[in-house]
Amino acid sequence: MTDSTVSAHRHRLAEFTGRSYDKGRGRLMCAVWALVADPIQRSVLVPPWLRARLLRAFGARIGRGTLIRHGVRVHWPWKLTVGRDCWVGVGAYLLNLDRITIGDDVCISQQAMLCTASHDADDPHFEIELGPVVVGSGSWIAARATVLRGVTIGEDVVVGATALVVGDVPDHTRVLAPRPEERAR
Repeated sequence: MTDSTVSAHRHRLAEFTGRSYDKGRGRLMCAVWALVADPIQRSVLVPPWLRARLLRAFGARIGRGTLIRHGVRVHWPWKLTVGRDCWVGVGAYLLNLDRITIGDDVCISQQAMLCTASHDADDPHFEIELGPVVVGSGSWIAARATVLRGVTIGEDVVVGATALVVGDVPDHTRVLAPRPEERAR
């Protein structure tokens, strides 16, 4: 489904300022994370427990028993909280320009994306819009599902493979991607 309303202006990307975005740490810490620690923690050679320890060293709050698989991308670890006994699957992307908070016993499956930022399509400068993402305890974000900024996923929720979540989801709910025959309608 598309919205037929189109903005009457062209974006002027050269005028983008990022004025509403705070990285949360200084340039040196951001550089050390991006250039050294992030590639190490994503490596297949690093065991899951060591990935969690490295994320903690950079300010993430990671609960006991949580496994972070290889290839997981965390934009800024100091904006991440993960509860106890969670799994974060291979290739998951936690794009946390704002806070991501994950409860206990949560599974974030392979290549799932939690994204806390977007751009204002109606702003000629295309400025950033931020919103935290919260995933309640006992929930499962399945493979290649995407949860967008400002969304709270309740407790014991299943977000099915490839589903796109743009609004809050109440406890004990299933969000499934439309079947191919439903997309054609």
